[in-house]
Amino acid sequence: MTALVPVAELADVVRSKNAGPYELTLDIVFTRREQFDLVARERAISKEWVAEAYGVPVADVAEPVYYAPARAVKITLRRPLVSGDIGETDVYGAQQHGPLLALRLPAAP
Repeated sequence: MTALVPVAELADVVRSKNAGPYELTLDIVFTRREQFDLVARERAISKEWVAEAYGVPVADVAEPVYYAPARAVKITLRRPLVSGDIGETDVYGAQQHGPLLALRLPAAP
């Protein structure tokens, strides 16, 4: 059985940013090629995984994009409020990556 390890221990970069006024994009850039390959092969990052972490409907999450040349996974999700709208607290979307940090993924040997 493969050990589950927090994303923060497996990735060099975990970030969020705007993808327009209605969406956020989340990026996970893995430290090691073997780790990216394992996560990609198992499709360990899914719409359901992200929806649960963010407490949003699965329909609000786009299918993750696995980009091997960068050892990265990109996930886009609908913003709960339009960027800059009344009550919206992160106009740039740069502080929305937190829920990903503690999530666990299988660790490559």
